[in-house]
Amino acid sequence: MSYPVQKTDQQWQDLLEAKNAEPHAFEVTRRAATERPFTGKYEQFWADGSYHCICCGAKLFDSPTKFDAGCGWPSFDQALPGAITEIVDRSHGMLRTETVCSQCGAHLGHVFPDGPTQTGLRYCMNSASLEFK
Repeated sequence: MSYPVQKTDQQWQDLLEAKNAEPHAFEVTRRAATERPFTGKYEQFWADGSYHCICCGAKLFDSPTKFDAGCGWPSFDQALPGAITEIVDRSHGMLRTETVCSQCGAHLGHVFPDGPTQTGLRYCMNSASLEFK
């Protein structure tokens, strides 16, 4: 799949280093790794603002859509329209829906149909893939 923002692996690594991203941000965003639960800097972070893709800066979520799902990762019940692309993920013997940034293809996490609000969605994101503004 092709995305509007394209870079080499080295360019992504350099960009993430320049942003002082978490050490495993490249593996999470470009290799679809997952951070350990309850370790991400945004898991229990509740300031007002917005969450953006750490790689390209695209706005993904507004803070009022964040909720405590108790799963160990920052969770949101609604993404901004067009901000996220969903991909079928059959890895690890499971069937899930992976979420990636629509602008650069950065792996963000997964979306599940078990959210507590009227959307019924739980966007379970890796803190390492996010930047708060």
